[in-house]
Amino acid sequence: MYGTQSKRDIALELQAQFSILRPSIHARRANITVKFQDLYGFTVEGNVDDVNVLNEVREKVRQQGRVWWALEASKGANWYLEPQISSITEGIPLKSSLKFSALTNAITLKRLIRKGIPPVLRPKVWFSLSGAAKKKSTVPESYYSDLTKAVEGKVTPATRQIDHDLPRTFPGHPWLDTPEGHAALRRVLVGYSFRDSDVGYCQGLNYVAALLLLVMKTEEDAFWMLAVLLENVLVNDCYTNNLSGCHVEQRVFKDLLAKQCPRITSHLEAMEFDVSLVATEWFLCLFSKSLPSETTLRVWDVLFYEGAKVLFHVALAIFKMKEDELLLTQHVGDVINILQKTTHHMFDPDELLTVAFDKIGSMTTNTISKQRKKQEPAVMAELDQRLRRLNSFKDENNNV
Repeated sequence: MYGTQSKRDIALELQAQFSILRPSIHARRANITVKFQDLYGFTVEGNVDDVNVLNEVREKVRQQGRVWWALEASKGANWYLEPQISSITEGIPLKSSLKFSALTNAITLKRLIRKGIPPVLRPKVWFSLSGAAKKKSTVPESYYSDLTKAVEGKVTPATRQIDHDLPRTFPGHPWLDTPEGHAALRRVLVGYSFRDSDVGYCQGLNYVAALLLLVMKTEEDAFWMLAVLLENVLVNDCYTNNLSGCHVEQRVFKDLLAKQCPRITSHLEAMEFDVSLVATEWFLCLFSKSLPSETTLRVWDVLFYEGAKVLFHVALAIFKMKEDELLLTQHVGDVINILQKTTHHMFDPDELLTVAFDKIGSMTTNTISKQRKKQEPAVMAELDQRLRRLNSFKDENNNV
């Protein structure tokens, strides 16, 4: 699926991808804002310090790439697909030697993924570890092409919204913002809207699918990554009409923020600032509209392996990193400006992920699930009350 490149070819491709950014001497002296293009074609604005951070990060990725190649050489190309810990916990009997091998691989893999998957390996590793490959294998090989042909020309509320959002999805990108890019993104989004009519289409998915297209290279692989994301990785109902799942996530996040950053929570509550004003977009777009693309994809590396709890870790880390500044704010607008500026210039994913996993207390998937169950009744009651008010308002207007 991913070609038959030699390790030398892959290494050369990786080296070509990570060119050193060199601001002009005038820019360095004046410390003015410079524009440059990142690995995925996005135009980024930053100062010379930002460029230096990016160069350091890219050097770390090169070093990380050499670690992956060494593991492939010693353990085999698909070593990370050997029995994982989940196989043991699910009660599948394994010999002691295999259990130890699985445990070693799982620990090694978790550490490696948190340090970043090399961009040239990212499509293959994501597709395998996320469950997308397994999901695709359960349907006929022609599933995606048959689906796109079957829905071609059909018009629904979802397709109309998708057409409206296409030109607003990363405008100015050299490929996404072209007729070819729009067409590919449209096929993925429309195809999925027919695959799952409960979700259909929700704003935010356009940014997620667009970034998947840039990473996975093919529409079909991007489609299956979107499918596994919505059907297996994220919480149910995050993108349905009433966004009930998203509302639940926001309530869980507020509770976690109160526990992890009580001073920030007290300060923001005193200002009557609702953290969902910024966090809703983070969770719906999976940080793709907020963080630089290279940082977003490092978050996604971990998301596809460890699950949706990663979103809470990262969101909490952003608040934690700016705690001192946030405590000095007096106005809601200042809070939003600090968080937006912070996320847009977070070019060092290692700093973010170190805070997210080393300075934020451990959160298991079970812990998050319990929190969700606790919040669901209140969210559903609130949404039901909102629907009743809306229907009552419509009835009053019809009777006028």
